[in-house]
Amino acid sequence: MKKIRKVALIGATTNKSKYGYKILKDLISKGYEVLPVTPNYEQIEGIKTYKSVKDLPNVDILNFVVPPKIGLEITKEAYKHGFKKFWYQPGAESEEIKKYLESLNDSEVEYLFYKCIMVETI
Repeated sequence: MKKIRKVALIGATTNKSKYGYKILKDLISKGYEVLPVTPNYEQIEGIKTYKSVKDLPNVDILNFVVPPKIGLEITKEAYKHGFKKFWYQPGAESEEIKKYLESLNDSEVEYLFYKCIMVETI
């Protein structure tokens, strides 16, 4: 995947004990632009949130920290809206998501499973 600077965080939250918050804070501290996606809040840490992927501007990658069943539906919606780079946090991935992404037969689609964005980014 190309250099990542702008990340949509699917499943962002204000709950400081959850990864949807920890990832947000970690990426911001590393200088990334993070666009939180959640229907639950208007803003998190002073950052405007987006209710849905269809509301997002262009980003480098969508990072998922939601249960796989929800992630699959959001992945389908995101692809319909032109997004093609996906990163699934450990526990957010599933065989169903993998099968869906591979069924697209789109050489521009890239995805990562089993790697934490907090560990893999600097």
